[in-house]
Amino acid sequence: MSLSVPVRSAWKRWARAAEVYRDRRQLIILLMGFSSGMPFLLSGSVLSYWMSQVGVDLTTIGIFALVGVPYAFKFAWAPLVDRMPLPLLDRWLGRRRSWMLAAQIGILLATLLLGWSDPVARPWFTAFAAVTIAFLSATQDIAIDAYRIEILHDEEQGAGSATTQLGYRIALWIVSAMSQLLPSVMPWSTVLSLIAVLAVVGVATTFWADEPVSKRPIIHSTGEWLNESVVRPFAEFFAYRGWFVILLFALLYKYGDALGGSITLPFFDQMGFSGPEIFGVSKSFGVAATIVGGLAGGLLVARYGLFKALFIAGILQAVTNLLFSWQAQAGHDIIVLTIAITADNFTGALGGVAFIAYLSSLCTAGMAGTQYALLTSLMAFGRTVLSAGGGWLATETGWTVFWMLTTLMAIPGLLLLLWLWHAAGKETPPS
Repeated sequence: MSLSVPVRSAWKRWARAAEVYRDRRQLIILLMGFSSGMPFLLSGSVLSYWMSQVGVDLTTIGIFALVGVPYAFKFAWAPLVDRMPLPLLDRWLGRRRSWMLAAQIGILLATLLLGWSDPVARPWFTAFAAVTIAFLSATQDIAIDAYRIEILHDEEQGAGSATTQLGYRIALWIVSAMSQLLPSVMPWSTVLSLIAVLAVVGVATTFWADEPVSKRPIIHSTGEWLNESVVRPFAEFFAYRGWFVILLFALLYKYGDALGGSITLPFFDQMGFSGPEIFGVSKSFGVAATIVGGLAGGLLVARYGLFKALFIAGILQAVTNLLFSWQAQAGHDIIVLTIAITADNFTGALGGVAFIAYLSSLCTAGMAGTQYALLTSLMAFGRTVLSAGGGWLATETGWTVFWMLTTLMAIPGLLLLLWLWHAAGKETPPS
């Protein structure tokens, strides 16, 4: 009987943490997360899988990770997305939604362009189309991230991050499923054209959503515009204690996952798994684990705070990379694949939610697009530029050692997290 009181008390605390999901804004954020996720794989794993299927060598596939470079430099044009009105659209839809709509229409057209390219005969044209998608996708992300940060209160950011990740992962699931199953019955050009149609979800959501209320100062001169749009957002961020450590943390927290993720599908391909086999595991067990991990991440942040959630998730997402070393030893073993993908997706979603919530908490309304873009650009730099050698590293070391190295690469990010945790002075680092 004595145990029932603390159990009921704990249950009530978790129930209160979950209440934040019962809000119309969360559904809008879910659909916007879907819109962000839809184009992401087109300059990443879908592109690498397509190239692997048509016989492009592994080193070239790794180099093609560089087509995602726009994600790493989106902070450069984020001030424009924050401050520059688009003709006609701004008066009609508002600043955030007008930029979303322009990017979404561009993504649809660029994906059609990618579908009708040939990575073997004309690789540079394929690269151009993929870079265009990445640029437009990064632009959409600036607007959507700013929208999410501005429409939610601080205590709702963790749930907003979880909802965003859920929508994002659903989009990844659908795009991955289409890219792994449909090429066996239709040409890649048709597959990518069908994927392009998914951009309509984002367009519809943009019209349905409400524009967030944001008080932007009236600009009277070019110098004042530069100060408000470029100088002030960065100056406010650099006023944080340990801002340089924050930037390094944004770069390194998920670097090990990013390095492995850039060539995961080619890895499965070399292990002898077919597209339907990969789909069967990753889009059933993997998706379920992602959904549970994302929701658990939101609850973890709400219940225990950002730093504790980041630390727990950071360790788990690093350790689960070792399961892929097991896969490399086991070869074509569907049970091992199921275990590895399920665990990796759960911990990846757990860490992703906490990471996004932390970065969101550092941003100021009205300039959130620029500040958040700065932070996520570093994360993208690790995912693209620093991971471009993933194919070469796997070739030189072998798959087993490669996945062990991705686990060790998580250590710098965790050490930086402990410093930030201590510096924040709000929670006590683990003993």
